[in-house]
Amino acid sequence: MLLYSLRLLRHRHKQHQSLSLRSYSFVRNLVSTTTATPFGSFLKECKSVSEAQCIHQQILVRGLIGMASDIIAMYVACDARVYALAALERLPPSPAAVFWWNALIRRDVRLGFLDGALSLYRRMEKLGWRPDQYTFPFVLKACGELPSFRRGAAVHGVVCSRGFESNVFVCNALVAMYGRCGALEEARQVFDEVLQRGIDDVVSWNSIVAAYVQGGDPSSALELFVRMAEDVRVRPDAVTLVNVFPACASVGASLQGSGAHGFSLRSGLFDDVFVGNAIVDMYAKCGRMEVAKKVFDRMPVKDVVSWNAFVSGYSQSGSFEDALQLFERMQEENIELNVVTWSAVIAGYAQRGRGREALDVFRKMQMSGSAPNVVTLISLLSGCAAVGALFQGKEIHGYAIRHILNQNNGDPGDDLMVNNALIDMYSKCRSAKDAHAIFELVSPNERNVVTWTVLIGGYAQHGNANNALELFSSMLQGSNATIPNAFTISCALMACARLASLKFGKQIHAYVMRNRYESAMLFVANCLIDMYSKSGDVDVAQLVFDKMDHRNAVSWTSLMTGYGMHGRGEEALQIFDSMRAAGLVPDGVTFIVVLYACSHSGMVDQGMNYFNRMSSEFGVVAGVEHYACIVDLMSRSGRLDEAVELIKGMPMKPSPIVWVALLSACRIHGNVDLGEYATEKLLELESENDGSYTLLSNIYANAGRWKDVARIRSLMKKTGIKKRPGCSWVQGKNGIASFYVGDRSHPQSQQIYEVLANLIGRIKALGYVPETSFALHDVDDEEKSDLLAEHSEKLALAYGILTSAPGAPIRITKNLRVCGDCHNAICLISKIVDHEIIVRDSSRFHHFKSGVCSCRGYW
Repeated sequence: MLLYSLRLLRHRHKQHQSLSLRSYSFVRNLVSTTTATPFGSFLKECKSVSEAQCIHQQILVRGLIGMASDIIAMYVACDARVYALAALERLPPSPAAVFWWNALIRRDVRLGFLDGALSLYRRMEKLGWRPDQYTFPFVLKACGELPSFRRGAAVHGVVCSRGFESNVFVCNALVAMYGRCGALEEARQVFDEVLQRGIDDVVSWNSIVAAYVQGGDPSSALELFVRMAEDVRVRPDAVTLVNVFPACASVGASLQGSGAHGFSLRSGLFDDVFVGNAIVDMYAKCGRMEVAKKVFDRMPVKDVVSWNAFVSGYSQSGSFEDALQLFERMQEENIELNVVTWSAVIAGYAQRGRGREALDVFRKMQMSGSAPNVVTLISLLSGCAAVGALFQGKEIHGYAIRHILNQNNGDPGDDLMVNNALIDMYSKCRSAKDAHAIFELVSPNERNVVTWTVLIGGYAQHGNANNALELFSSMLQGSNATIPNAFTISCALMACARLASLKFGKQIHAYVMRNRYESAMLFVANCLIDMYSKSGDVDVAQLVFDKMDHRNAVSWTSLMTGYGMHGRGEEALQIFDSMRAAGLVPDGVTFIVVLYACSHSGMVDQGMNYFNRMSSEFGVVAGVEHYACIVDLMSRSGRLDEAVELIKGMPMKPSPIVWVALLSACRIHGNVDLGEYATEKLLELESENDGSYTLLSNIYANAGRWKDVARIRSLMKKTGIKKRPGCSWVQGKNGIASFYVGDRSHPQSQQIYEVLANLIGRIKALGYVPETSFALHDVDDEEKSDLLAEHSEKLALAYGILTSAPGAPIRITKNLRVCGDCHNAICLISKIVDHEIIVRDSSRFHHFKSGVCSCRGYW
């Protein structure tokens, strides 16, 4: 037998080249032993699986009975799970030996082999072993960490059938398991049963408090903490406080947090570094950085988590200089800057739209050798989205592909969060094709509400409103339908507002009412006001406003903007007065809206009055946007010289928007010289766009200076500037129909042109004469008249009349300002048709009825 053992060891030595001389000596001593007694010392001396197998072999050869448990213990000590399990399965079931099943299950849970732990539990039951009160807590922990509610509930059934429902350790494990699985009702039910039996301890309370914190119900967690503190039988410990402080932070309950802080000081728990870290984090998230600093400074022991909590607090509160100083202090004191530290500062910059600073910090992080995690990448992508840094966003995408996405050991939840951030980044960087490609890579059954919302929002914000609404419809349909949240609804309403799609907007409003979005009603209601205003129905916007239980500055400003767009300046100023009466203080944005409303309603004196009172009465310093509104107000009313003097006296350099306002008024009043002057100023600012050139061309054409018109066109061609084609769309019986100038692509094109010809003939009898200067061609007037008749807004109107029910409003939207000739024509057409005609152009709304337009010439 000695010869066989030595040969076995030599064979393994040749295979692995790892067996030491000690092993040979160990085996020689082992095989020379003649009694069972010395085997105990060999079991204790065993250091490797190879030695354990030799001992096991000798025990079997010598027929030493009664050492099975010792053999299992030896294999467990050597972390040889397979051999320990093989030995354990040969034993007959006994209560004492259940200890070894528990040891193996505990080992798998500790190492994260959760499915392995549950497989051991099933194997144990199958072989006829009965789990004890120490088995179930480990098994339930595995169910909770997976998480697997189904398997956890099945184990709960076994617990009850075996009579362990009165064991506090098992019940505490049940509460924790249900909490981790998000089953708060079940967790609370088990906890209440524990209270009724009077077997609760501090762990019971900690488990239910943690369950509520993890399940997103911090208010209930705080209520339970108060009850716990009042119960003389239990005393909160460090674990309790570590659960309670995050609950206070998540609801901003700094007062209750202060009370818990006081308890930690009285009970001596403050010295625990985990408690101290939780207190710093709580105060920081509640915005009380001064108190957080005092706590931080008084902590007897600090670790990297302490510093990270403090850095995160400064970043989240926008105190970037303090955060960076703390960074430097950490380096000076040789405190490790780990991924959490770096990510906290990156996230702070990204959340406030300071993407370039976030990218700078990321570069320093890479130079330090710290590897980014999922949180870092998501924050970086958010920063790229904030500043439109597409190139850097693509670099981060490449890093994510190499290190995060679709890794064998990766978390699918992490993959989804990164993909959602990528969709958001590409959308906000106006790369819709790439955003949609990422969206398609996410399988339909894995898309969550964020996946849909970021793409819908990207489309809505950056000119693809039709795609946004199509995507929103798809989201609500099919087997993988996803329930939208308030942000999704808001993005869809934004798309409706861009398209002036009143019909779709009403459908979304009905959906909101049916599904009762009360928790986010302020947010959604503000978007509804904006949608109705921009879709041509400001009266319904007022109704939405009137029904709101709570309003903020956005609510008032949105309604004021709506009235201003519709030329109802008096109502806009009434809203402004009501806003002040409600106690809201107007800011710079409010006054832009007020001046805008005055400008589009011809209320020159009122606008000047508010402009002059802004600083003295309200403390609002006029910015370039306010000056642009006043220039527009003066210019529209014909006070061009005063407008020029105001521009010359501006305390800041006039921006392009100021000169465009002046140039637009020069078109209205036919002032060629001033129009040329404004255009020169725009060229000096390198603000070259088709709108400016078109306005100047219109001025020249109106003055009959066709050579100058040709020169402008030649200049546009040379510089590569193309005039945007006018496009108008209208809601018809079968959806929205779009038209370009001279468009004949519509299936009902022939009927549309026949209706239009009939309308033009009838209004000519009323005195309509085409304003041929708007044709912008040096051809005869008859040909110009034909060109004018084919403008997109006239084609949209003809289609609307052709397909709308008698008396129904016709709502037309145009991507550019409405043509002057079309404005006059539609005004006359409104005399002879039984429709209110509502036209929204790039500047405002025009309501035509009975031969009158709501703009009263101020457009």
